[in-house]
Amino acid sequence: MTIRFLHASDLHLGRKFASIPQPPDGNVRGRLMEARHAVIGRLATAAEDRAAKHVLLAGDTFDTATPSPSLVRQALAAMGEAPDVTWWLLPGNHDNLRDAEPLWEMIRATAPANVHPVTRAEPIEMGSGATLLPCPVAYRASGSDPTEALVTMPSPDGNLRIGLAHGGITDFTESGEVIAPDRDRSARLDYLALGDWHGRMEVSARVHYAGSPEQDRFKHDRRGSCLAVSLDPGGLPDVETVEIGQFLWTEAELPLYPGQDAAAALGALLPSTGRRDILMRLHATGRAGLGDRAALEQAARNAAPEFAHFELRTDRLGTQYDAGDLDQIDREGGALRLAAEALVADAETEELAAADRDAARDALARLYSYVREGAEK
Repeated sequence: MTIRFLHASDLHLGRKFASIPQPPDGNVRGRLMEARHAVIGRLATAAEDRAAKHVLLAGDTFDTATPSPSLVRQALAAMGEAPDVTWWLLPGNHDNLRDAEPLWEMIRATAPANVHPVTRAEPIEMGSGATLLPCPVAYRASGSDPTEALVTMPSPDGNLRIGLAHGGITDFTESGEVIAPDRDRSARLDYLALGDWHGRMEVSARVHYAGSPEQDRFKHDRRGSCLAVSLDPGGLPDVETVEIGQFLWTEAELPLYPGQDAAAALGALLPSTGRRDILMRLHATGRAGLGDRAALEQAARNAAPEFAHFELRTDRLGTQYDAGDLDQIDREGGALRLAAEALVADAETEELAAADRDAARDALARLYSYVREGAEK
């Protein structure tokens, strides 16, 4: 018989996003946290649309071992709102069995009938001729392969064998778990659903990372996804990547050269739609004159409020300046001109460390911007 299920992982419900600055007139962290909860409903919809009866969550459903009771109960209630879908929750390194023992006790005591925590490395019959073989993470960092038990874990003859585990084929995080890359063959698995890596990765035809369904870092440059999997006895899995994330975290390089319209180059790189749900980080590189650099930074300030989060990093952008630029700061040889010339000297001297020279260039650019802004008011 064919079995259809969704494979997802790393929801990290309750993540605080402390590294993202909170704008004075917005609540981006709250929006990011709410999107993680809302992805439960999007997973349920994706499952129902594809006639998938199961959702396999391969670890780190919760960001910490001690999420608030209301966060846990609301997550379980959202899963219960899709009663035709069975949810299988595996402990990962963030919500491991030892540190999160009260959490898993709460889930066992309060979960709806269609939500099953899998806290033992024991076979579970899923129906449709399939056996779930879970490998819950006992400790945050054990240094062992959590899938070793799959080799001897039994299943009825003829049943599809579906492994569920959390850890790295390479050591992606501090967890220390490294999974044998041929575990599907050594454990006779029809499919191995893995969590821990937050991006989509196909290790082999039968071994997959779904990635986080709602991204949380500038690394994978795509919206979060889950996998819709169909399995038939004797065949290879049919695996569909389903994009369901709300927010796009994207990072790009903005190469510049002297005389270029840096503000226009920035504008050409920005997405034209959907900015409210985009977190964007740009790295300006190359060189730009003081005027172009000031225009670039002003263009970035103008664009930023349209994004969920926007940052322009200029630590790799060199500054080119000439006498005309210094005249724009102070033509009369006053205190500002003397300060500008001192910064130029510091920026060019080999006696200072590279970081100090960069700081002088940055200070000169800021001085130019402040003076020009004052002149325009």
